[in-house]
Amino acid sequence: MFLRLIFLYLLFLPFATNAQNSTQRKYVFFLHNKFSEGHSLNESHPKYGPAAYTAILEKLQSTNSVILSEKRKPDTDPKMYAKKMILTIDSLHNYGVPYDHISIVGTSQGGYIAQYISYYAKNPDLKFVFIGSSFKNDSMNEDRKFRLYGKVLSINEKTDVGAKLLSRQLRFKNSDLNSFKEITLNTGLEHGFLFRALDEWIIPAKAWINSNKL
Repeated sequence: MFLRLIFLYLLFLPFATNAQNSTQRKYVFFLHNKFSEGHSLNESHPKYGPAAYTAILEKLQSTNSVILSEKRKPDTDPKMYAKKMILTIDSLHNYGVPYDHISIVGTSQGGYIAQYISYYAKNPDLKFVFIGSSFKNDSMNEDRKFRLYGKVLSINEKTDVGAKLLSRQLRFKNSDLNSFKEITLNTGLEHGFLFRALDEWIIPAKAWINSNKL
C-alpha cells in the first residue's frame, strides 16, 4: 500500500502540491540501487541480503516531507532516467515548490543517476545525497567535462571495496560546489550498508534534506 501511494502521488502531483503548502514541505526523490532494478523488492541479494526499500522510504519520512520514489525497470539507462527526473523536478517547481525544498537521494546506482541529475540540471539550489556511489573507475571520471552542481552530501563506507572518496575524484575537483560535506562510515558491511535502513546514513541524509542553512 505504501508504494502504491507513492505512485498515486506522482500521478496526481499537480493536485497534491496545490492542496498542500508546497512552499513549506520538503520533497525527496529516492533512487534505489542497481540490484532492485532487476529483482523483486522481496528478493535477497546473494551477499547483502534483502534491500530494505520500504523501510528506507519510511525512515526518510519527516513530518514536513513528501517521499517520491519508484522501482526502476531492469537496465535503466542512467542518463535518460536523469533527464526524465529533471522534467519531474521542474514540474514540481512550476507548481510552486522552491528548488531548495527538493532533494535527490540515491544509493549506489541511484546515487550514480543522482550525479547525472546534478550535472544536467546545473541547479545550485537542489540538494543531493549520494550514498555509496563514488568509485574510482566509473565513467564520470573519464568525462573531463563532467561537473557537479547543487548542495552535495556524499556518504561512503570505509569497507566498501572499490569505493573512493568523492572529494578525491576528478569530477569533484573540476566542480565549484559552495555547499559540500563528506561522511565516511565504518559499519563493516561493505557495499551492503546501503541495503539496510541504517541510522548511520539516514540520519545525516535527513539532516541535510531538512537544513535551511546550506
